[in-house]
Amino acid sequence: MQKARKPIEIKISTVVAISAILHETDPAALDKALKDMTGGVSDFFEDEFAVLDIGALDTAAAGIDWTALVALFKRYRLNAVAVRNAPEELHAEIAAQGLSIDGGAPRPPQPEAVAEEAPQPAPAPTPVAAPAQAAQPMQATQITPAAATMIIDTPVRAGQRIYARGADLVIMAAVNNGAEIIADGSIHVYAPLRGRALAGASGNTGARIFAASLEAELVSIAGVYRTFENGHPPELAQKQVQVRLTGDRIDVLPINTSK
Repeated sequence: MQKARKPIEIKISTVVAISAILHETDPAALDKALKDMTGGVSDFFEDEFAVLDIGALDTAAAGIDWTALVALFKRYRLNAVAVRNAPEELHAEIAAQGLSIDGGAPRPPQPEAVAEEAPQPAPAPTPVAAPAQAAQPMQATQITPAAATMIIDTPVRAGQRIYARGADLVIMAAVNNGAEIIADGSIHVYAPLRGRALAGASGNTGARIFAASLEAELVSIAGVYRTFENGHPPELAQKQVQVRLTGDRIDVLPINTSK
């Protein structure tokens, strides 16, 4: 007897969204900035999800036209799905646009002060006979927990998206054009790296990307990205490279294998 199929199944799924940090809300200014950013390429963002971060705005100074903002991002193939760092008084109008409320990254717990009693004077030591041989002090061994790592042995094909949540990502085969690889930690590709590579996806600015052959369309560290629509620098194209974040700049550097 064939088992009846459930009308719906709910499973855990990882969705990666671009964070759009707004410093102003004038649609004309944002339109110009997005046009400059994309260079007029119509499929630059490829229908990515976007979280609008308004933490840098003075939201009390003027109203925000959410309808215009959502429509503007849609024209650039960015689908706004949530708003981050919005004050509570804006939650109702944000929800009315069908957008979710994202509170941003949780703040780490603060240590609590613990009252301690004043130390009591130690009792006078009792003389004891010296041992024949002094015991050697035990050396404490510091154990560093290994970072989580996801290892992929097969090629990453066009249209595939791989996300190493809370881990480094190691890929032993080629990453093809149209593929996207993402990691909260660093990314290591021991083969040609094409497509898009995004390391430090959860905000880790110390993450890096290492590739045996640089042929990528886009690389990103902690949300700061660099594209190669004009080609790769001749001294770095198809060479072993590392990608790192220096301030607000993406640096692509050769890996010196001679040292």
